[in-house]
Amino acid sequence: MLIGVPKEIKDNENRVGMIPSTVDALIKLGHQVFIEKGAGEGSAISDEAYRQVGATIVNTAKEAWDAQLVVKVKEPIEVEYAFLRSDLLLFTYLHLASNQALTDALLTSKTTGIAYETVQLPDGSLPLLTPMSEVAGRMATQVGAYYLQKNNGGRGVLMGGVPGVLPANVVVLGGGIVGSNAAQMAVGLGAKVTLLDINHARLKQLDDIYQGRLQTLTSNAYNIEEAITTADLVIGAVLIPGRRAPWLVTKAMLPRMREGAVIVDVAVDQGGCIETTKATTHSHPTYLIDGVLHYCVANMPGAVPRTSTFALSHQTAPFIIELATHGLDALRLNAALEKGLSTYQGAITYQAVAEAFALPYQSVAEVLD
Repeated sequence: MLIGVPKEIKDNENRVGMIPSTVDALIKLGHQVFIEKGAGEGSAISDEAYRQVGATIVNTAKEAWDAQLVVKVKEPIEVEYAFLRSDLLLFTYLHLASNQALTDALLTSKTTGIAYETVQLPDGSLPLLTPMSEVAGRMATQVGAYYLQKNNGGRGVLMGGVPGVLPANVVVLGGGIVGSNAAQMAVGLGAKVTLLDINHARLKQLDDIYQGRLQTLTSNAYNIEEAITTADLVIGAVLIPGRRAPWLVTKAMLPRMREGAVIVDVAVDQGGCIETTKATTHSHPTYLIDGVLHYCVANMPGAVPRTSTFALSHQTAPFIIELATHGLDALRLNAALEKGLSTYQGAITYQAVAEAFALPYQSVAEVLD
């Protein structure tokens, strides 16, 4: 199979869809890999590193997109829609439930789209979302600490305080991969951390791990509003796989928050769990509403591309190899990969996406049989 890796062109997106070790494995299996010139530079991977393992370096995005299987990191943006076509298999993050324009483009072009974020193992885990959730969760605390500085628009609070002065009050909404990593970093910096989740078993697990260094609270509207009114930093870390994130913090709650408090909404890829969230970029990452600074960059891990690219690629490699070797039959052979199928020949094959836009849904079994 011919596999293409175009250069990412989203604002300040420096990750790349494939690392040399994955290319090496594919070449040894008899596949061809086209890498767009400079695609790996943002992750400190040279064109020569790809050439040494057998990849062909192509000069244009079109040449990379002309492959049978295209592997990316981020969802196609509008200028890339022209590359979508009916005989293309696209493997990348898609986050369609919060992006009707891309959903429509995939349906119109009849592209087969497989989303990293919904590939799901039998135990319910999301192996291709987990590494970036770990990165984004840890980054959320770092970013929050940075923007809490007065010169960056925040309240002027040091995360860990100093002797005789209280530390920052950090509220984490969600106890999954993002939330637990954000909490770990915040606790490590010496902040007072409260984590809210609807899953009591998860709260108990985290309480056992942190032994009093992390406060846990059942997530409901009352507790959320009470918690954020005294927060210096609120981290939105809610995930419902494949679905749009629910609004846990409403616009009406914001005036009760402290002036100069910071919100980092990691759920922005799925629409955000804060009502006032709107996607921002690394070039223009923040905005102010009711005196609360919002950071809602939709590709946070792109700021640490070397770490992120390798963390993601180590997980995607086995699935890429299966798709290259078996084509669409890989979905029949691998139940986890089957759950990633979002669009096929003009049909939506992931129910949460169909529900988000009130569009018809067809199961994977229906479209592939």
